[in-house]
Amino acid sequence: MKKFLALALMIVLAPAAQAQSWPNQPVHVVVPASPGSSLDVVARVLAQQLQVRWKQAIVVESKPGAGGMLGMSVVAKAPADGHTLGVGFNGPIAIAPLLYRKMAYDPAKDLVPVVLTTSQPNVLAVAATHPASTVAELVAWAKEQDGKLLYASVGNGSSSHLTMELFKRAAGFAGTHVPYRGSPEAALSVATGETHAIFTVEPALLPLLQAGKLKLLAATSKERMAHLKDLPTVAESGYPEVVSLAWNGLFAPAGTPTAVIDEINADVIAALNEHSVREALLKQGLVPGGQSPAEFKTLIEQETGRWARIIRQAEIKLD
Repeated sequence: MKKFLALALMIVLAPAAQAQSWPNQPVHVVVPASPGSSLDVVARVLAQQLQVRWKQAIVVESKPGAGGMLGMSVVAKAPADGHTLGVGFNGPIAIAPLLYRKMAYDPAKDLVPVVLTTSQPNVLAVAATHPASTVAELVAWAKEQDGKLLYASVGNGSSSHLTMELFKRAAGFAGTHVPYRGSPEAALSVATGETHAIFTVEPALLPLLQAGKLKLLAATSKERMAHLKDLPTVAESGYPEVVSLAWNGLFAPAGTPTAVIDEINADVIAALNEHSVREALLKQGLVPGGQSPAEFKTLIEQETGRWARIIRQAEIKLD
């Protein structure tokens, strides 16, 4: 009987003991984007705070490629012990499953949402010399082009691409998608007149905005951005359904103990509430997050359902 009770007690206490022993080695954070990207900034700003809390080194590893899927595949296949995390975002988490018949991982089955880290709206930009200076003027100009408008994006199936598809349908104009391999090339195409407009995140456009080569017409947030109070939203410009956020968050391999997930969630939220962290992120145009794992999972499910409709209507297929 004593042996039975001892065994039962061990089973009950096992998850707690596992959580207490975590982390017992360096924590690797995989960033599925290039060094210097907004995702990289998020990972490194948080790492400075978390390594103090966790008393372990945090190794930030950049693994760009395949629209973020390469890096998230690494996370999905890592040991489920909480020592490998990934900074996932819209593309490889909510959108890729809608575009690819085969993936190296299933985001819903192989990854666990831990915490929403940041989000930021897309902004609508045109060349500084473009005749339109408002959303209404751009829509009127686009309709006059009778389908000849060319819009750039940072890649097929990206938030940049899908946001314009959403806007086109809401505003009732036609145009042709011109995908590029990333933000620099796409933004430059608009500045030089090779294409006419783009939706992407503001930090990607800063060099050309500061050089006076581009101008912003609107943002896709529900409310105006704190650091750009004079920039209207697309929603307040007459298209309330055009709300689109580029979000990111931490993910762990499926099977990671719930106690470890909850501990990471609480520590990241505490870090996000630090004044220095918030200031560093806001300077990059990133709005700090901080949802529970369940709330983050619900957000992902809502995003997947929302973009599935746009992808279906636009008949977007990548394989």
